[in-house]
Amino acid sequence: MKQPLLALVNLNKYYGDVHVLKDISFTINEGEFLTLLGPSGCGKTTLLRCIAGLERIESGDILLEGASIKELAPNKRNVNTVFQNYALFPHLNVYDNIAYGPRMKKSLSEAELKKRVVQVLELVQMSGYEQRMPHQLSGGQRQRIAIARALINEPAILLLDEPLGALDLKLRKYMQTELARLQRKTGTTFVYVTHDQEEALNMSDRIVVIDQGQVQQLGSPREIYNSPANLFVTSFIGDRNIVPVRVLEVGEERARVKLGEDSVLVRSSRTNGKALQAGEEAVLAILMDKMRVSCEEAENALRGTVASIHYAGSQIRIEVRVADRILTVVEYQKMDCDCAVGDAVSVTWEDSGAILLPKEDGWEERGF
Repeated sequence: MKQPLLALVNLNKYYGDVHVLKDISFTINEGEFLTLLGPSGCGKTTLLRCIAGLERIESGDILLEGASIKELAPNKRNVNTVFQNYALFPHLNVYDNIAYGPRMKKSLSEAELKKRVVQVLELVQMSGYEQRMPHQLSGGQRQRIAIARALINEPAILLLDEPLGALDLKLRKYMQTELARLQRKTGTTFVYVTHDQEEALNMSDRIVVIDQGQVQQLGSPREIYNSPANLFVTSFIGDRNIVPVRVLEVGEERARVKLGEDSVLVRSSRTNGKALQAGEEAVLAILMDKMRVSCEEAENALRGTVASIHYAGSQIRIEVRVADRILTVVEYQKMDCDCAVGDAVSVTWEDSGAILLPKEDGWEERGF
């Protein structure tokens, strides 16, 4: 079982009067790939910089292997950071860029250093590039050299601040696979910052979802995707239809709700300990790719009328008007229901595809 390596304890950070990080507490396990995920300005990069020692915290603590590091200078912490711009020295070749850290620390002899450079270049699949200059490398190659330069110091934790942000889409997807492979091969703990949910879901062992300086949810990609903890996570992760409904009955795990003329049973959740009550309004969230359109009447379904059908390669997006709402259904390959605009249809979903949450203050301002 993986053991906690780093602990953040009631961490708070201010910029002037602005409370940027609010009472952050969670642990990072040894050997895991953990991602800090959230929209721009949520505090995720600030949190990474606090772990690295590039920002001071006003209160709380940062414990590495049980010992506080909050007062240590960045070069005294057993962590290394890979930035989005890679920060390679333009006047040094690949070998000297990678060797820079151990040379400054005088931690290795030149013979040992040469052996370690060869090893880390092999890890990042860049053997033979020792004499290249940074300007002679592609974006993906520079990113690998930046990671090799960090790994040669054998940090307890490697911090990565949106390192794929400057790459094109095809290279980003390739490097996602390469980073995950590299992390598994080295066993180094990775803490990765991104605003891209696909990156987070594809690479991570666990994800910390952050908004407005607070942890909204921490869990595995499956947990975050299928069982969001609140309305923010529901709206931020996955493509969902999010609509208000009336609660008719509340059971232990499911509730019956009404939308238009139909009622359906849905998995229910709590937000900040608040339970659903019969007679109140709640928020129904359904993953678009876990929905189906049926030409026949179906159990536990919402009836509606096809408003539009859009074909995009293997993906088909069907918009169905249910009461005064438009629900979007994403199907792949072939539609089971050969419907046309204006046809009456039923909309169903997989059990794990829908969740019911209590309404939260200001939910209308989120544009639902």
